[in-house]
Amino acid sequence: MSAFHGSKINPDRFHRSQIKFYLFLIPLAVFMAMPIVFVFSHAFKPIDELFAYPPRFFVQKPTFQNFIDLMNNTSASGVPMSRYLFNSIAITLLVVLLTVLISTMAGYALSKKRFRLKKTIFEINTLALMFVSAAVVIPRYLLIEKVGLLDTFVVHIFPLIAMPIGLFLVKQFIDQIPNELIEAAQMDGATDYQIFGKIIIPLVKPAIATIAILSFQLVWNNTETSTLFVNDENLKTFAFYMSTLTATTGNTVAGQGMAAAASLIMFIPNLIIFIILQSQVMNTMAHSGIK
Repeated sequence: MSAFHGSKINPDRFHRSQIKFYLFLIPLAVFMAMPIVFVFSHAFKPIDELFAYPPRFFVQKPTFQNFIDLMNNTSASGVPMSRYLFNSIAITLLVVLLTVLISTMAGYALSKKRFRLKKTIFEINTLALMFVSAAVVIPRYLLIEKVGLLDTFVVHIFPLIAMPIGLFLVKQFIDQIPNELIEAAQMDGATDYQIFGKIIIPLVKPAIATIAILSFQLVWNNTETSTLFVNDENLKTFAFYMSTLTATTGNTVAGQGMAAAASLIMFIPNLIIFIILQSQVMNTMAHSGIK
């Protein structure tokens, strides 16, 4: 017993016993941060450094010329870069909001409500997790064509608001909320909307944060919709525009510089939203594991 006297398994302050963890974690953190540093460094490289051999990891003479060229560039059809960026921002905001709303409402119904085929519906949702997007491209195209959404702004939103993993995570969270809590609220005269807004939403914030990140990454980086379902250049997204930079500029050298700047613009929102919500994501993973 005396061997453990005065010691803690997880001390509040630094203890020499933690050195072995730092020796492993610090090199690992540096290694994992290298791609992030490279994306920032690469975007500010002048043309000669972009094509330098051997390649340089860090920029020597940083410049904003790549961003200036990107802002001034237009597509082959004459659409400015700002239009693509506006489309991406508007579509992303709408999809994230609708995905969170639909996933939480459906999760509440499947977890706490009683109705026929409830179990079957959830099993279908779980089955949908098995399919990658490439496997459902043709059925999705046929469905979108049938409902008349081809070459419309809504086609960027409609196919992405149904998110099986989001519904699954929210239901797992809501399952852990005691039924007695909801029954007590009902006895006090609370409606379903009041229970959903004042009890369910505050208790599933970690799951909501995770859904927001996953849906954001899905739609922000999506090029499939603009490639397969949209012909009007004014309706296409910044991710699609970035993927065509080197091919449409007519100058592959200048295109590489603009592509580097566009990559940073695409990356920064992902980094920011993850930094803000990462603690909530860790809570979601912990609860899902316990469940």
